Amino acid sequence: MRLASTHATVQRIWTVHLRPQTGGPALTCPRCTHSPVLPAGSARSAALTHLARHARADALPGHLRTCQCRTRGCHWHPRHRGCAGPVLLALTCDRSGRVWRLADACAACAAAMSHTAVVPPTLPGTRRARQTAGMSRSARTTPAFGPAEQQRVREMLTYLATALPRFSSPAARLLALQCALRADRRGQVRLPHGFLRGMRLHGRVELWLELEHADWLHRSRRRYSPIQAQLLDAAVLHQDPGRTARIRAAQWALSPAPLAVSPALPSALRLTALVLAAHSTAGAGGGEVDALARQCGQSPPQLEDLLDQLVRARLVTVWRHHHDGDEVRWELPAHSPPGEETPHDPKPSHGSREAVRDGP
Repeated sequence: MRLASTHATVQRIWTVHLRPQTGGPALTCPRCTHSPVLPAGSARSAALTHLARHARADALPGHLRTCQCRTRGCHWHPRHRGCAGPVLLALTCDRSGRVWRLADACAACAAAMSHTAVVPPTLPGTRRARQTAGMSRSARTTPAFGPAEQQRVREMLTYLATALPRFSSPAARLLALQCALRADRRGQVRLPHGFLRGMRLHGRVELWLELEHADWLHRSRRRYSPIQAQLLDAAVLHQDPGRTARIRAAQWALSPAPLAVSPALPSALRLTALVLAAHSTAGAGGGEVDALARQCGQSPPQLEDLLDQLVRARLVTVWRHHHDGDEVRWELPAHSPPGEETPHDPKPSHGSREAVRDGP
């Protein structure tokens, strides 16, 4: 006897279109009747906010969520070995930036999709409060650095690669990463001037203007000692885990073990080193060239040049193209003492290893 399911199949796919017209693009959603006209500068943020509201309104317990890509025949990506891993929220935009899709997808499908980032998990505030209250004292004093912090930074870098405009500078991306990880559950963040000096970002007003122009945050104009800002990206609010764990991840991003990145290095090199550290395990790592370049805010040729510079700075031992050139792999030094200064000589010393490029 065949038993009927007690739960109806829930489609967790939301799509918005930004249609150009006189006066600014119009946001259209198949589930909504209203199509507001938006200023061109805030269209991206409005699309992300609209999708986030649908996802919250259509919340579903984890055990009922299914891979929507698989139910569609997996035509959102090239063929791969099949669905695997947990079901995640995947944010996808087309090359023109006019169509945005948010959907449940398994980890394998989400990784195979192009122009896609995994949205950091979210939790209602009440559940977070219960988790924090039930956390043991020993758990609250857990050392800051580890695989969990590395994973949170990697997920946020992947998300920011899609959420921020492609032209966002590396320094602005470093600032956005710290803001996203250090914000409270209302999306408010406070960064002391001393903290920004340590990152070599103090007085860089143009970076805040970049993020404001992208409609990603709004900085308070009042003269407070710490700089205060309000995040406007709804997808990074109410993140799971709580703020304490996210601050640990933010601290790891400042000194991404095993790399000892000097804050005196240019922002492009610091961000590239952070991306490599976030995608490395046991002293080696790899990833798709286009995806890594987007996370670094660079083009693929620029990424190759930055990898060469990291080899000359002895932060990377060797890097190479893998197979057909769509993937790049690297090896990190066996040991990078935290207090060791990074050489500033742009020329490789005698005996240092140059980048190796293995073509097809």
